[in-house]
Amino acid sequence: MTSHWVERGAQVRAIAPSADILDRIIVGESAPIRQLKRVIAAVAVSDAAVLVRGQTGVGKELVAEAIHRLSGRSGALVAVNCAAIPADLLESELFGHEKGAFTGADKARVGRIEQAHGGTLFLDEIGDMPAALQAKLLRVLESHRIQRVGGGAEQMVDFRLVCATHRDLGQTVERGEFRADLFFRISVFPVTVPPLTDRTADIPLILARMISDRLAEHPALDAPHFDPGAIRALSAYAWPGNVRELKNVLMRAFVMFPGRMITSRHVRDNLLGMQMPDFDGDSVEVMPEPPIPDAAGLPDPSRFHEALSRLTDLDLRGYIRDIEVALIEAALDKRQGNVAQAAEALRLRRTTLIEKMKKFGIRRGLTV
Repeated sequence: MTSHWVERGAQVRAIAPSADILDRIIVGESAPIRQLKRVIAAVAVSDAAVLVRGQTGVGKELVAEAIHRLSGRSGALVAVNCAAIPADLLESELFGHEKGAFTGADKARVGRIEQAHGGTLFLDEIGDMPAALQAKLLRVLESHRIQRVGGGAEQMVDFRLVCATHRDLGQTVERGEFRADLFFRISVFPVTVPPLTDRTADIPLILARMISDRLAEHPALDAPHFDPGAIRALSAYAWPGNVRELKNVLMRAFVMFPGRMITSRHVRDNLLGMQMPDFDGDSVEVMPEPPIPDAAGLPDPSRFHEALSRLTDLDLRGYIRDIEVALIEAALDKRQGNVAQAAEALRLRRTTLIEKMKKFGIRRGLTV
């Protein structure tokens, strides 16, 4: 068992650049993510309109980027967040305008649809598009022509359309809030991005990538480290904000724990509970005399000398912590999860063992 699960996640296999695009953009190797990558690879080479569905913060924009990168289109990926632009400005943003088309239009402006010519147009939060613009977008998709606001001539456009939404567009269609004909136009190939709770096995890999990206931007920063208990605590969290929320948690870790080891207690109390850590108040527990290793069926510490003498670098605290976790779990397994008996076998007070189990995120037997 390694002390830094995140560092383990950073050891990504080297593969050919042509096959590596998806792994570079979408981090993870869990079953749901492997399935998502297969779907993206299949649909990217076609011209079919794609509707990316998923909860807020799952990374729908990364799916759009991956589809564009794998499509082979020579143009740019042009992204528009339909929910972030006021309704009265969205038409000009998409279609562009001619000089004098409205007050303040002192010069002509190319719209996002024109900018996507030869490339991919990504309409994020398409469910928030006003009804009037839905009709105009439908016409563009049918005719492949656009007309700038205040203009007369039409222009041909060629772009791949990828849309995204966290809404259930089927229900919005039933309520009359979204055009049914546009819905069927944009959802030729629906793609669903799984929430983080469905792929918690990817958390170490995602953290490793985020830490690497953060250090690339700010090399002087001292990165935090997550022990196994911290990873288990992160995996047990509900993640309503998905990967975006995980990124926020990591930013807090850089601020609160620069260069420090993060435990499950730190995750719960500080990173999720938003309490500032009090390192001066951390107590150091005095351990009772350990049993003689040979009598317990364990190797004597002197036998580690030869193996460890060959090492040039070792995280001693992390290594000892992993040994402690392994011994606690083994004692619990031997005593069928009975905490009192496990504490006796380890020559610990029952309350001390419970605190250690909470610290390391070991849940078995805590109700005993």
